[in-house]
Parts: sequence; C-alpha cells; structure tokens
Amino acid sequence: MLLNGAQIVLKCLKEQEANILFGYPGGAVIPLYDALYDELDYFTHIRTAHEQAAVHAADGYARSTGKVGVCFVTSGPGATNTITGIATAYMDSIPMVVITGQVARSLLGRDSFQEIDIMGITLSITKHSCIVKDEKELADTIRKAFEIAKSGRPGPVLIDIPKDIFLSETEYTRVEKKDEIQKSTINIKMEKIQEAIFMIESSRKPIIYAGGGIKTANASNNLCEFAKLGGIPVANTLMGLGTIPRDNKLSLGMVGMHGFRETNLAVTNSDLIIAIGARFSDRVIGKGDEFAPSAKIIHIDIDETEIDKNKRVDLSLVGDMNTILENLISFMKQKNRKSWHEEIENFKVLNYANTVRNNFTHLDVLKCLNGALEEDTIVTTDVGQHQMWTAQMWKFKYPRTFVTSGGLGTMGFGLGAAIGSQMGNLDKRVLLVTGDGSFRMSCNELQTISKYKLPIVTVIMNNHTLGMVRQWQRMFSNGRYSETDIGDEVNYVKLAEAYGIEAYRVTSTDELNNVLKIVTKEKRPMLIDCVIDKEEGVYPIVPPGKSIQELVLE
Repeated sequence: MLLNGAQIVLKCLKEQEANILFGYPGGAVIPLYDALYDELDYFTHIRTAHEQAAVHAADGYARSTGKVGVCFVTSGPGATNTITGIATAYMDSIPMVVITGQVARSLLGRDSFQEIDIMGITLSITKHSCIVKDEKELADTIRKAFEIAKSGRPGPVLIDIPKDIFLSETEYTRVEKKDEIQKSTINIKMEKIQEAIFMIESSRKPIIYAGGGIKTANASNNLCEFAKLGGIPVANTLMGLGTIPRDNKLSLGMVGMHGFRETNLAVTNSDLIIAIGARFSDRVIGKGDEFAPSAKIIHIDIDETEIDKNKRVDLSLVGDMNTILENLISFMKQKNRKSWHEEIENFKVLNYANTVRNNFTHLDVLKCLNGALEEDTIVTTDVGQHQMWTAQMWKFKYPRTFVTSGGLGTMGFGLGAAIGSQMGNLDKRVLLVTGDGSFRMSCNELQTISKYKLPIVTVIMNNHTLGMVRQWQRMFSNGRYSETDIGDEVNYVKLAEAYGIEAYRVTSTDELNNVLKIVTKEKRPMLIDCVIDKEEGVYPIVPPGKSIQELVLE
C-alpha cells in the first residue's frame, strides 16, 4: 500500500508492538505527530516537559519491562536535548530507539534553522546512528534499528529522519515481528564448559560477581539455581541488584566502592571469581591489580569486547547467558561450602557508624518505605547518596525492580525514569527515591506526573546539600564545602501542590509512617519531603585509588 513516511514509521512501530511512546513535538516532526493523531487507539504517547526526560522515560520503560523504549523529538535543540539520556542508556546497555526529526533533504548542510548533525554527535554514544535519505529505505531502517537495539549487548539506536521523508509517499508492506532475536553469533565449545566446571569444583572459596547483564538476559532464575547448586555466594554490582533476592542466604548485596565489608572482603579473599554479565568497572574493582589478588577469574558475557578490557581473566565464556548457565548447571555437583560461608559471616560488621545520629536518618526513611510498600515495588532513583543508601538497604526481591543510572551517573534521571517505569507497569507501584539536588534538575516533570495522573510516590532525601559531593569534600578536600550547600528557597510541598500533587514534609519516623498509611490506601501521585541531616554519609566507602578491602566504615 502507498503511505507517507510518517505513516510508515507508525506502521513499523506496530510491527514491533511498540505502543508506548515518549516525546515532544516540534517543527520537523509535525508530520509524524499528524499521523499519530489518527493512531491514538493503538499508541499511548507521553509528552514530557523536556526532551531529556522523554529519553529517560523511554529508558525507564525499557529497564523495567525488558522491551525497547521509543522516543520522538524534533530537530536542532530537540535532538541535542536527548544526548544525556542517550549516553545514560548507552553506558548501561539499555535497548532504545530514538527518532529525531531533521530539516528537509534540500536544506541539509546549509546551517538551516534547527539543523544539527545529530547522527555525527551521537556516534560515540549509540549502538548505531543513521540518517534516512531515501523514503524507500525507511521501513527497513526502523526494523533494523529494533533488531540492533535488542540483540547481543543491547543499546540505544538513533534514526534521524528529514521532514520531507515524513511527507514523501512510497510502498509499504507489513513484515511480521520476529519472535526470537539472534542470541549469539559465538558458539560455546564444550571443552570450555568442562574447564569452567573443573575450576568451580576445584575452588574452595568461589564468588559469583553478578551484573546487569543477567537482568538484560532474563537469566535471574538460572543465576539463582547455579548459585544454589554450587553453594556459591553472590555479590551484585549496582546494575545487578534484584537478580537474586536480597533475603536469599547466598546474597551478599553490593560489591565495590560502597559495598558492605563482608562482600568486599569475600571477593578479596576468594580463590575464584565467576563474573556473569558484569564488566569489572572501576567503581567495583577499585585498584585493579589488588582486586581478588589470589583468585582465578571466569568471565561470562554476551560482549566479547568486555573480555580482558578492565581485568585479565583465566577463562571466558562468550555468548547467550542462559545457554551458558544451563550448560554449567547440567554438569555441576551439589556443594554447600559451609566453611566458606562461615568465614564470610565473620567479616560482617553489625552496625556501620555514621557521622551523625539524630532522630531521623536515611536508614529510618528506607526502613519505613521498604516495610510499608509492596515487595514488587519498582524503585527508581536519581544519583548521589540517596542512590547508594537505597542500593545498600532495599530488600530487592525481583529483577527489573531497581531502575537507576549506573555508568554515567546522571542526576535528573529519576523522575523521567519513574514515568517510563510506571507506563510500563501500570499494575505496580513505582517509588522514586531522590535527593534535593537531583530533584531540582528535573522537578518540572511533576507536571507530566500530574497531567497523566501517574501514581508515582516521590520521596526526597532532603539534606540541604549535594550530599555525595559534600561527603567527598569533607573526606578528601579538607572540609572545604565549595558550592554544595542548598538553602530552603524552594518549598517542595508547595511546589508539588502547585502541580496538583498531594505532598507532605516529614521530620520524624512517626510522621513518615503516618503519611505512608495514606500512601498505601490508594495509588495516586504523592510527594514526601524527608528532612535529614547534611552530615550523614554513605558508608562503607572505598577511597579512590584504594583496593576494595580498604574500606572506611565511618
């Protein structure tokens, strides 16, 4: 059938069953939005307050559902406003298709109004970036974009479409969506599986170092079975939290710069590291040559380029994670490794000290929230102290229930990500834990929450400072607090109420618990401003350049 480019874009999205869209209209995408006007019986479009939040929303949707997030923006500043969101998704391997409008083909290269080479700008932060210059290639380009975004190691793809392509007519023929994507082009040799089994069976003190790749591959069940069969403790990266229930006796929680003492010491004293879907980032391994110095390393990953990139390994298994784990499980023998678990237990410190202990701290906030809200609550965060406190303390039980910016560490990520997570999971509660610094970067998105009546609960850890930066200034810059303190010039309760959102300010556990009684009665947009002390710190912490066993506990 003969359709224009805008109609073909929407037809291709239907092929991919991508019915949730995030975006912001503008001149170059008016034809696309005009076509969308006739398709709102199928598509739900969320217009955010800013394009960056639209990309973060597509990101949150993808992280929480495992589907490809989709975003529309216009040319020029619309396109450049996506860059931080695209880079955030790229660093954390999130599948996304961003469609940007562009000036007409006849205006390209002339510094035309709102013309920008967004393809060139995003080449280093996308899995693939392209511009469509022939309407006949449009449909296949979109299909290819989805395939690239979700296959292998996922990532964002950008398609730049000139305005006249949206208006040009060409033939369209529907292509059915592929049920299965290609899992891996690399075949695992059985000799390598047997070698891995030998290393595991010979090990006395093994540790599984589990990252976000497990979540991406939907391999949590196999991870848990593998760990249980071998009696192997599991240390998670920030991205890997939720891949094993936190209350599982084999779960050690987070490892690395803000990992627990027992977790970091278990890794340091291990004789075998089994890295699964993890990339040995600097925030995990600290001083690289002192990371697990006596351990052999098995690295399991979909991406061959990660092997030996940050840490030399003894054996690599590259390919589909579920296939590899299922093969390993089929050859493993049951072990309990009781003495190793007892040794790890002795590494524990019962209570981590803090710089301050008043009557209301981040611990109280998180304990109240975790106790009151459903166990399948999707927790999103911004970046900073509140993020690390949440990662340390929340009792994550399921994969895809922790949505946070890892590799790029993007302040302002949280509200957009919460919007996307809620749109992808309308049957679940979404909680945003943020800090006052991060919240100020994206608080305009409260209008989006209000407009679409999204029942997101926003909790601000309000310590009147850029907490993590201030903590580093205290520890490493002789307490010279340069541009980190935040005043009370914004009343967050009144700000939320201005957007029609119910809001409360709390300064004690009793006050918070009373508010949470209201929260749990029904789902509606709410904001809770929790006032805590600016001297509270994130502990343990591994100082930069130190090994992960050199923790500062207070």
